[in-house]
Amino acid sequence: MESVPEREAARPRMAIHPRDGWFFVVAAVIVAADQLVKWVIRDTVALGDRISVVWPLEIVHFTNSGAAFGMLQGAGPLLVMTSVVGMAAIVIYLFNPGFAHPLMRLGLALMLGGAVGNLIDRVKDGEVVDFIKVPNFPAFNVADSAITIGVLLLAWAMLQEPEAPKPEA
Repeated sequence: MESVPEREAARPRMAIHPRDGWFFVVAAVIVAADQLVKWVIRDTVALGDRISVVWPLEIVHFTNSGAAFGMLQGAGPLLVMTSVVGMAAIVIYLFNPGFAHPLMRLGLALMLGGAVGNLIDRVKDGEVVDFIKVPNFPAFNVADSAITIGVLLLAWAMLQEPEAPKPEA
């Protein structure tokens, strides 16, 4: 009969621990920042107006009923559903031991916060407020930025992971 420590060692462990609460704090900060800035834009900048900040940056007030870069305009229910599926996948990956690297978790946290921020707008208003504009690029927001930075961090961290040794045949 095997001892208790041997049975516990054989059982796969969850990759999330109480010390990983920072993941949810980062996601919540992104959601709060995104919603706060969107509220300020809605309240202070008329729809369609542009305010030059410093070249090439402008603050604008645009709305987008589609996905990133204006694709899928008017596909709100589909975008809500895909957002929920994406957020579920992010949380599942959080529990995956293969995504234990802190940069991977930070990337996932940024993506989760951005997805929730835009989902709130889609459910509440049927469209997302975009307010950051640079030349030759569609307007975007804090949530979009968090998702983009999160994807880049996750990809970079995955590329930095050492390759697992291949079993000898």
